[in-house]
Amino acid sequence: MGQVVQVVGSVLVLAGFAAAQRGWLDQRSRVYLVLNLVGSGTLAFQAAFSHQWGFLLLEGVWAVVSLVGLVAVLLVPGGSSPAPRSARRSRRPDPSVPSNPSVPSNP
Repeated sequence: MGQVVQVVGSVLVLAGFAAAQRGWLDQRSRVYLVLNLVGSGTLAFQAAFSHQWGFLLLEGVWAVVSLVGLVAVLLVPGGSSPAPRSARRSRRPDPSVPSNPSVPSNP
């Protein structure tokens, strides 16, 4: 029975990962985060039960990170996750910087 639980947990984590790599799921989507949380939580529980401390550390941290991400997504109005920090920066050009520094602005 333990092997079946491990396979199911692994399949959940790997399904989310594969779907994200193929572009089918956003890594901040609820589905992706739930797959990771349930899969890694299952594996962490199994690792604790089997006294596999290194595996418990890996899967436990994975589950906690997934949970934190899921809570953040659920707390955002509209159900979408916040944009990554790099996407939140202003894309407006700085007026003090010439648009093409290799061309002098006043010859």
